[in-house]
Amino acid sequence: MRFTRLLAVSVTALMFASPALAENVLRWTSQGDALTMDPHSQNEGPTIAMNGQVYESLVTRDAKLKLQPELAESWEPGADGWTFKLRKGVKFHDGADFTAEDVVFSFERANHAASDFKEQAKNVTSVEVIDDHTVKLRTDGPNPILPNQLTSIYMVDKGWADANNVVAPQDFKAKEENFAVRNANGTGPFKLVSRAPDELTVLARNADWWGEGKFPGNIDRIEYRPITNAATRVAALLSGEVDFVLDPPLQDLKRIETADGLRVTTVAQIRSIFFGMDQGIDKLRTANVDGNPFKNAKVREAFNLAIDKAAIQRVVMEGLSFPTGMITPPGVLGNTPDNDASYGFDVAKAKELLGEAGYPNGFSVRLDCPNNRYNNDEKICQAAVAMLAKIGVTVNLDAIPKAQHFPKIQKRETDFYMLGWGVPTLDSHYVFSYLLDSGGSWNATGYKNARVDEITMAIATEIDIPKRTAMIDEAWSLVKAEMPYVPIHHQVLAWGLSDKVDIPIAADDAIRPRFAVMK
Repeated sequence: MRFTRLLAVSVTALMFASPALAENVLRWTSQGDALTMDPHSQNEGPTIAMNGQVYESLVTRDAKLKLQPELAESWEPGADGWTFKLRKGVKFHDGADFTAEDVVFSFERANHAASDFKEQAKNVTSVEVIDDHTVKLRTDGPNPILPNQLTSIYMVDKGWADANNVVAPQDFKAKEENFAVRNANGTGPFKLVSRAPDELTVLARNADWWGEGKFPGNIDRIEYRPITNAATRVAALLSGEVDFVLDPPLQDLKRIETADGLRVTTVAQIRSIFFGMDQGIDKLRTANVDGNPFKNAKVREAFNLAIDKAAIQRVVMEGLSFPTGMITPPGVLGNTPDNDASYGFDVAKAKELLGEAGYPNGFSVRLDCPNNRYNNDEKICQAAVAMLAKIGVTVNLDAIPKAQHFPKIQKRETDFYMLGWGVPTLDSHYVFSYLLDSGGSWNATGYKNARVDEITMAIATEIDIPKRTAMIDEAWSLVKAEMPYVPIHHQVLAWGLSDKVDIPIAADDAIRPRFAVMK
């Protein structure tokens, strides 16, 4: 009898101590955590990907980046907007029904001043409720790409937001905290169980998800632990502590490939890496000269010529990058071979240009760089520092975590900075509206070109495809000539995985657990 009781107690204790005992648990890591669980706060790749496991949009993309229905089952264009038929029977994780009113609220929230998605959400001027499961997203004239612009605008339950005082999104750059930062209530395939930023995020399968049984994924539980140190991430994969590393150090890929039970998979990413130069202010904050050297196009050209992108590709990136002359990658409408060609590498010409601009002895400036966001981000910045020194420019590197780096750009407190930009819409309008439009929220260069602004506005409603493409090409030609940025390269993704898990790699660097299979 005593033995039976002990056995029962032991089994019960084991069940609670090891909740993953009868589950398929995906344990994975990368160098940097999602910035927030508030789905409208930060338009940042890992943050969007994490939130996309909990929240859903009207339209989504599969692992091949093809548009797919999500909370909308179908959509039709019109002269002044698109009509979306909403999926019926969908519930939020707290049991509330998903209806058209939640769509109205979500677009209002995404259009809020604190939202980092307003450049996409503003394309919808209003949401008309036709019935509980039909909405018309009204636009200012026809919009040829609206479904492409919606894949990262997640739907939030109005009642939950009201009850928890999160009607407005978190103002991340102001370091605001709200209930939605560490709590979530979506309609997606996984529920948020716990959230300890920079330590551990746990998600559990949503058995009431509308897509249950319609996708091959068999993951019951996801445990994500960010590991900043590159060697430690690899060690965790080699030891079996994790099943998947999103961003293994490039120099360790061969080691992973040759290890028993592990493999590496790669794909060209729809993300470009570049440096921004603030040419819009009268005096740089961190330079040792008066005025602003970046206002002079010859200085911007000198910076482009002084940085050897081919050497960065060969030495820093282990060959896993494509040097470029523009800030958007192949696969995005607007990328052409002519514009994609690098500016070249010419130290002598760069020195000459600096002299002609009035800086024969160079100058000093600070480079703000993330150290836990892009492939070898800090190493790229270190290489650029050494290269610019050869033309007399002293660059003081400040490499910090992305959570501190990005607000510098959003608040425009940086002279010279690294940024990477993915293009989920696969259309140049996304790049123009955020990075090149004079009012773009991530345009910390202060770049202003009236024609580029005009084109950015015009292509949002132009349905004549050849005419629209010609305008996009014109805008890129202007940008190529004026050089507000220093394009470095397009990234190539490399994932390290255990043979026990099958996760299709995607060019947007997002894992899609609905397709992940534990063997």
